[in-house]
Amino acid sequence: METTTSSSVSDFDTNTNSNSNSSSSPHTSNSTAYGVNLSPLRVFRYPLSTFLEYSGLLRVRPENPETDLLLPDNPTPNSSESTTSSNGEVSIRIIGSGENDRIRSDDGSVMDGGEREEERGSNVEGSTSSGSGNNRDSSYQRYDIQQVARWIEQFLPFSLLLLVVFIRQHLQGFFVVIWITAFMFRSNDILRKQTALKGERKITVLLGYFLVFMIHISGIYWWNRKDDIFYPLLMVPPKVIPPFWHAIFIILVNDTMVRQAAMTLKLVLLMVYKNGRGHNLRRQGQLLTLVEYMLLLYRALLPTPVWYRFFLNKDYGSLFSSLITGLYLTFKLTSIVEKVRSFLTALKALSIKEIHYGSHATPEQVNAAGDLCAICQEKMNTPILLCCKHIFCEDCVSEWFERERTCPLCRALVRPADLRSFGDGSTSLLFQLF
Repeated sequence: METTTSSSVSDFDTNTNSNSNSSSSPHTSNSTAYGVNLSPLRVFRYPLSTFLEYSGLLRVRPENPETDLLLPDNPTPNSSESTTSSNGEVSIRIIGSGENDRIRSDDGSVMDGGEREEERGSNVEGSTSSGSGNNRDSSYQRYDIQQVARWIEQFLPFSLLLLVVFIRQHLQGFFVVIWITAFMFRSNDILRKQTALKGERKITVLLGYFLVFMIHISGIYWWNRKDDIFYPLLMVPPKVIPPFWHAIFIILVNDTMVRQAAMTLKLVLLMVYKNGRGHNLRRQGQLLTLVEYMLLLYRALLPTPVWYRFFLNKDYGSLFSSLITGLYLTFKLTSIVEKVRSFLTALKALSIKEIHYGSHATPEQVNAAGDLCAICQEKMNTPILLCCKHIFCEDCVSEWFERERTCPLCRALVRPADLRSFGDGSTSLLFQLF
């Protein structure tokens, strides 16, 4: 025999609760969002914790971290509360005495009531323990994240103060580094644009940029004439052992100014090959690439005198300083070997006069192809036959292979991937600090 009794929550209480919630929500939404207090004072004091709580990675914690207790994220409610609050109904099942002793299981076997209750209790206990274990681990992980966030927030203001003091102590150095870096980036853009103009370049404009670059280099070295930055240019160590940040400053200034000087040399090449077409245009790209790889080799050697003088400090002991200096020179030698190989490859490519990605096409081959360049859509000028049997203008295909290695039509590999080309006039913008 089985009897079920049901009762529901009254409509009056439901309406009362909904009205009270709706009336209080506009007031709380002004100062909170998703349960997080977004007041300016809290954001200023705890920026990282506020962000993590707003994003949902952490639970909302009290304002005072010392009173924060480690509580589970999803506390397990009591059985009575979960039963009565789910749907507002209570179900009661009454089982007779005969049915209580022997109950048929789902698989058809007959079990005693005691065994049935024991199995049910073990299943409930296992699921409850596993759920509580997962909640406990999640709570501990979130608590650790919040503790780290609190520590960072306590350390951040002091770090900002130290950074401000450090910038104030080296204000001139910061200003010089920011200025020469911005000037170099702008100069690189100017050089690339002038290279792309080809025959439309003007000698007066190139000469004006050349003078501006030279004046800029001279002004920077005159401004820092007392900082011992000239000796590393000649591969000579500084007279005195430079402090760490001064060594970084010397290397940054010399590295940037050497690239600026290389840009002036590239401007001279653009003046020489102003009206270059065909063979001259290809030769211009090879020379620009050679200048860049020569610059990379020199820049790899440039920091060596500074760090050699810095590491060879007898105050640390002769054995220790000699060991550190030897290790640095060994590491530097391995990087220099790669730069030397790239420079020799660029020099070898300059000595090859024939076209290494094709040959000049005959009139019969041009007529068979249609006498129309697929790149510029005009009549072919000095047509070049690639190894994939497609024909293009020499100017067009030379410019194409400054950026790509495949055929413009069939995408077949035409140019071997042996060396990166800098024929567009660009300069490597990464700093060489070590």
